[in-house]
Amino acid sequence: MTEKLIPVSGVEVDSKTKCKHYRSQKDIIAIKFKCCNTYYPCYKCHDDIADHDPIIWSKNEWNTKAVLCGECKNELTILQYMNCQSVCPHCRSSFNPGCQNHYHLYFEG
Repeated sequence: MTEKLIPVSGVEVDSKTKCKHYRSQKDIIAIKFKCCNTYYPCYKCHDDIADHDPIIWSKNEWNTKAVLCGECKNELTILQYMNCQSVCPHCRSSFNPGCQNHYHLYFEG
């Protein structure tokens, strides 16, 4: 089975979507920014590279696949991600629970 490659933009992004700004073993998600339909590891990478302001996902869009697991490369809906208790529902890899502190930068509250 061929692994689909979903491009992730950012600064010093590795194969598991860790970036210059967030590099712990659990920093393995990327978020698709609604404004440009592009995955970035974090809001800081978007700020550094994109030439526009971010647009957050509204609550009625939370069934959109917009979160990428850097370990298994599966896409999660925003709702799946928010309800997964920081564990990928596909491969069981741990995500950084501190990312919840940044939800307001990506998702409507």
